[in-house]
Amino acid sequence: MAMRVVFWTGFWVFLADQLSKFLVVHVLNLRSLMEIDVIPGFIAFHMAWNDGINFGLFSQDGDYGRWILIGIALLISAGVLWWVQREQPRRIGLIAAGLLVGGALGNVVDRLLYGAVADFMNVTCCGIHNPYAFNVADIAIFLGAVMLVFLPAEKET
Repeated sequence: MAMRVVFWTGFWVFLADQLSKFLVVHVLNLRSLMEIDVIPGFIAFHMAWNDGINFGLFSQDGDYGRWILIGIALLISAGVLWWVQREQPRRIGLIAAGLLVGGALGNVVDRLLYGAVADFMNVTCCGIHNPYAFNVADIAIFLGAVMLVFLPAEKET
């Protein structure tokens, strides 16, 4: 039961991430247009190829760095799955684990296909320009991590 919750949560996150990237990057042709205003002054699709981690940190030029980041994402995913097997957390912990694994694997697929992660969502508000873009996988990873940190995941005894 536990691994099923993790699997299905991860599956739907992975699917939503890859589908959104395909639609925005290829169907809406963001790769060529580079920017599409969705709600002017608030939400835009802005094409950004991230070859680092969040916010482009540890950005790498070349295959060596890409493969290191792929390996790290796969190790973290394996670690999360090991934790689920060992600790058997409550449902909220299982969902958080699925969010983390699904998001991590979505970004791994980007690195394999494109050499970098396809980031495209940009939120700006109140006259402050936000230079960063993100994707569905990034949202899932962030939510999963926040859930694990702030919500009790351990089984009640």
